[in-house]
Amino acid sequence: MAFGLKRDELISWKKKVLAGEIAILTHYWLDNRFPGCTTVTKVGCNDLEKLTKWGRQYGLEAEWIHRDQKFPHFDLFGDRQRDILLSEKQWKQLEQFDLLTK
Repeated sequence: MAFGLKRDELISWKKKVLAGEIAILTHYWLDNRFPGCTTVTKVGCNDLEKLTKWGRQYGLEAEWIHRDQKFPHFDLFGDRQRDILLSEKQWKQLEQFDLLTK
């Protein structure tokens, strides 16, 4: 279940993904399959080659892409999530979801 997300943030992410840009969106999230994870970062782009290349620089495998028909994306959790957000200079998301201290 996703929460802590503003409608305009989701709309902006979707527009960027559809335009072939790398788009990054973090939100609160709870799923019993991932105990201890309270946030997820979705990194999307509808250009799968571009998304795959982006992910490769962070050690992400192409088969980890959630191949949604309109909004393909990686789901990032935990340390990898924080490290990638730091690398991508996503300060607002890191601060908003208190990921700098975790």
